[in-house]
Amino acid sequence: MDQLPWYVEAIGLFAGACTTLSFLPQVIKAWRSRSTKDISLAMFVLFAAGVSSWLIYGLLIDSLSVILANAATLILVLAMLAMKRRYG
Repeated sequence: MDQLPWYVEAIGLFAGACTTLSFLPQVIKAWRSRSTKDISLAMFVLFAAGVSSWLIYGLLIDSLSVILANAATLILVLAMLAMKRRYG
């Protein structure tokens, strides 16, 4: 695959940062309240599968923006799933 111009990867990094950071308030809220009763387990399991697939895709195409965004998001999703299991 040809090398992308720097600004294309910069747009990808910005987009990844926005989508990953948008997830952070939910993780913080669940952590502070110790409550995940309004969180759908099925949605988070499916979301984790999608994010994992995007991460693998990013690794296969060697895209830093796709790899970083989805690795960070997967960590947050796994944290939410752990809290869902712990706090119900």
